[in-house]
Amino acid sequence: MILEGNKVRLRPKRLSDALNDHLWRGDPELAKLDAAVPLGQSFASYLLDYAEELRLPDCNNFRFAIETAEGRHIGNCSYYNLDPGHKEVEIGIVIGDRDYWSKGYGTDSVSTLLGHLFEEKGLVTVYLRSLDWNTRAHRCFEKAGFTQHDRSQSNGHCFFLFRCKRAEWEELRKPAEEASQRGEASVSPSLRAKRSNLSTP
Repeated sequence: MILEGNKVRLRPKRLSDALNDHLWRGDPELAKLDAAVPLGQSFASYLLDYAEELRLPDCNNFRFAIETAEGRHIGNCSYYNLDPGHKEVEIGIVIGDRDYWSKGYGTDSVSTLLGHLFEEKGLVTVYLRSLDWNTRAHRCFEKAGFTQHDRSQSNGHCFFLFRCKRAEWEELRKPAEEASQRGEASVSPSLRAKRSNLSTP
């Protein structure tokens, strides 16, 4: 399965992503954006853990690689802590390739993932946490349909909770759909999160 957006494709993770992921997780700037410590694990050890994680997937968590239309792996996004009873889930995203920062790839990735979670998974609420000082990420989330709610503290860091409700998301995309019906513009694929077959090399 692959999810098609305007600028990106979201596909399941594969072993060939491990090198980029290891580099990004060891990057101090990227780690700071995630309130994490840079990874110090060797690539050989990381690769073993990576392969095991791919072999034993968790139905309540799923990771996608973010690719450009040309097939370049530029980051990752995921959903986790799936709560089927309350129909809610948490998401996360990283654009690891700095050449693609502040160019709309993050917003399109989040919008594409939202479409999948609301339309295909039938969820009602999607939320995420972001460091209070990361204003670039906040703008990305708000463009995709999230609104800021609570503030929390964890391990010396302050986070904002962002939430997106399915009803609010559907309301946000109505103008684009209506314009499409009038033939004025095409509906953003990132709002539909279309699926197609993926052949993994």
